[in-house]
Amino acid sequence: MQPNVGVVKQVELAQGVVRYREHGSGSVLVFVHGLLASGLLWRQVVPPLARRFRCIVPDWPLGSHELALDPRADVSPPGLARLIADFLAALDLREVTLVGNDTGGALCQMVAAHHPERLSALVLTSCDAFDNFPPPAFRPLVWGSRVPGFLWLLGQLCRLESVRRLPIAYGWLAKRGLDRDLGATYVRPCATRGDIRRDLRRVLSGVSSRYTLEAAEKLRQFHAPVLLAWSVEDRFFPFAHAQRLATILPRATLVPIHDAWTFSPEDQPERLAAAIREFLDAYEEGRARPGEGRAVAGALRPA
Repeated sequence: MQPNVGVVKQVELAQGVVRYREHGSGSVLVFVHGLLASGLLWRQVVPPLARRFRCIVPDWPLGSHELALDPRADVSPPGLARLIADFLAALDLREVTLVGNDTGGALCQMVAAHHPERLSALVLTSCDAFDNFPPPAFRPLVWGSRVPGFLWLLGQLCRLESVRRLPIAYGWLAKRGLDRDLGATYVRPCATRGDIRRDLRRVLSGVSSRYTLEAAEKLRQFHAPVLLAWSVEDRFFPFAHAQRLATILPRATLVPIHDAWTFSPEDQPERLAAAIREFLDAYEEGRARPGEGRAVAGALRPA
């Protein structure tokens, strides 16, 4: 697995303690993973970016975290968006580029829609959007979380690599399969900790497309540059949703990521890092004027 995403730190928020890793210096990038994943999702994307940027990689309370939140914390989607905004404020981060994947991308949309004050740019990789929150294939997870003992059983089953490879688990998220040790790291907290399952259960109970649909409307007024680095072959998050977002966001740049599924940080980390770097260079160097988005139809094709 060879994780290399920086020095481990933590910050105490009103909702609880959030652990994060920090690597590099320069303009700030903050990464947001999805459900039943951790900051290690970005472990291959961060090192090349850390040569130029200050990369901050939290473990958000989405089921693979090791520090449970206060039981009273608001972990609805709007509450989690507020938690991300509070994290940025607690570290006094300004001019932030927020980078999201999967569920984390939906949360990033909500931050941009409702708490944009500290953002200078947004990067969305394949993620929930519009009425696809959660995707149909994962709705049984939301329903099942309401059944006592379901998440414990799910955690025990997913300790088996053969189960993690199933399409209803991680099997269709990474095209080349999820690293065995990484997968075990993702499921261990849910499998072994009741307080983590409590957080996850409460998060799942609040998932609803009404939040992503509401955010999409508000994003029409989000005038910071946005990169949509979307996997063309994604099985859960249609490329058509990236195209639709590109018509909504005033300063959108659409870059297709080829030969990748949802976890493009796993499948194409070098291409994803290059897309982020080139996108930020273009705006920081003034090569793209306000109000101008770019649709890069053939970018980053496999050699």
